[in-house]
Amino acid sequence: MPSKSSARLAALTVAAVCSAASTVVIGSPAHAASVRVHDIQGTTRVSPYAGQQVTDVTGIVTGVRTYGSSKGFWMQDPAPDADPATSEGVFVFTSSTPKVAVGDAVSVSGTVSEYVPGGTSSGNQSLTEITRPAVTVVSSGNPVPAATRIDARSVPRAYTPQAGGGSINALPLRPDRYALDYYESLEGMNVQVADARVVGATDPYTELWVTVKPKEHPSAGGGTVYGSYDSQNTGRLQIQSLGKAADFPDANVGDTLAGTTAGPLDYNQYGGYTLVAGRLGTLQDGGREKETTRAASRRELAVATYNVENLDPSDDTFAAHAAAIVHHLGSPDIVSLEEIQDDNGATDDGTVAAGRTVTKLIDAIVAAGGPRYDWRSVDPVDKADGGEPGGNIRQVFLFDPERVSFTDRAAGDATTATGVTKVRGKAALTHSPGRVDPSNLAWENSRKPLAGEFVFRGRTVFVIANHFASKGGDQGLTSQYQPPARGSETQRHLQATAVNTFVKQILAAQKNADVIALGDINDFEFSTTARLLEADGALWSAVKSLPEDERYSYVYQGNSQVLDQILVSPAIRRGGHFTYDSVHVNAEFHDQISDHDPQVLRFRP
Repeated sequence: MPSKSSARLAALTVAAVCSAASTVVIGSPAHAASVRVHDIQGTTRVSPYAGQQVTDVTGIVTGVRTYGSSKGFWMQDPAPDADPATSEGVFVFTSSTPKVAVGDAVSVSGTVSEYVPGGTSSGNQSLTEITRPAVTVVSSGNPVPAATRIDARSVPRAYTPQAGGGSINALPLRPDRYALDYYESLEGMNVQVADARVVGATDPYTELWVTVKPKEHPSAGGGTVYGSYDSQNTGRLQIQSLGKAADFPDANVGDTLAGTTAGPLDYNQYGGYTLVAGRLGTLQDGGREKETTRAASRRELAVATYNVENLDPSDDTFAAHAAAIVHHLGSPDIVSLEEIQDDNGATDDGTVAAGRTVTKLIDAIVAAGGPRYDWRSVDPVDKADGGEPGGNIRQVFLFDPERVSFTDRAAGDATTATGVTKVRGKAALTHSPGRVDPSNLAWENSRKPLAGEFVFRGRTVFVIANHFASKGGDQGLTSQYQPPARGSETQRHLQATAVNTFVKQILAAQKNADVIALGDINDFEFSTTARLLEADGALWSAVKSLPEDERYSYVYQGNSQVLDQILVSPAIRRGGHFTYDSVHVNAEFHDQISDHDPQVLRFRP
């Protein structure tokens, strides 16, 4: 992944766009008389002084950023105006290490700019800055303006004004009505949260997420469930630190940053509004432990899906993945693995075979006390299935030959579609393993579904392993465009329709067939993608059998959400003899070996 330190561009006289960031200057630079910070920030998301030179803007330094490509400092006017919509803080972009300290009273002259993290094509809001500054330190050791407390009472329940997909930039801020307006009215100011519960574990970039609304859609693990496009979680806030990375806490979901966490409120492309802490609360352990599901009984077939996140032979996570499969998942009879890379990982030399990768995992499972799984897969065409360049990720079936058998039928290849026929009056695949409709444009630069026929206690079970197109490129929840566009779902809708069509072909040949479609669907259980998979009753997402506070497999920006699903045919659902478990072993923990939690379905065929 690229660094999360976003590039800062100097102010330009015309709008500028690059792949990493944009600085937008409206019109040609003009000169403005001495103004106050709240004048610069104004009552909308875009400064009325954008593109203008301002002189002798005064304030107290509240935070200094000396690292990354966005060096500078925040300053705040200690004499606020009476308008709650106007922020009293602003970021001064110096490009090099600032020569100021917290508590300095400064006078700044420079150009007001609107910087768009991620570039204008990202749809992100802009951050008001003073760039190319001339800074004068007037005095030092001054009291820092008191931090504004952000809490459950101050953050409105409504998330954002709606603009029919248009920009909200020009709308007057209503911080008493909308959460995003409230945060925007504090942009650049010194803010604080108290005893904030962690809802997004510490990541490799020394960031975490908290909520100031612990009662807002709480998950069973202490997080915040994302259950609807129309009910956003307004209490979420990203936390970074102005201190040393080594001093940042290793937090899990459900922990608490006890006491006060305080610092300037920033905005970035990787999470929107972010409290950049000069003072961090003390980590209080919430006691969250990795979950364990029960093993299947003799009469139950256990089927799991597990995204192992770009696993290749050079990784050091094989033993940990094996322990998760054996000890936390109960050694399921069938495991659909997503993101198995080829035998030399990201090396782009035409290698597509994954035998070394899979065998290394199987050996690790045996060493952990599990069964010696057998496996089936279909190698992709080189560089045709997306994912990390050179990695050639694909789905793989592991199965325990002591419990279940695989029906091999003229194994397919990367470009040959498996079909449905009848054998002795029952549905059968023409290729097992085989790929589902691989020439369909729905799968362009994306993983093709892997289908296989299994037999458990004399009953055939069809399993379709999926890894749908990612959400990459969608506008963020804090986008200037509301509601944000989800352009990536267009391809997933086509993919869902293709899988649904294939399942219907099986059910047309055998009405009571046991069919399971599972994997990293990269979309929510309430999404149109899920509805298209379920169309005409062909499938049903079994995650909906769980209580709402347990429905999640992934945590993104403090939202616990469903991306991984197991969908079942009517015969399995009507049978009623099934249990479902989202086994939370990764997504809520700072030491995760994958960003996905595995899912397990147990049923009696």
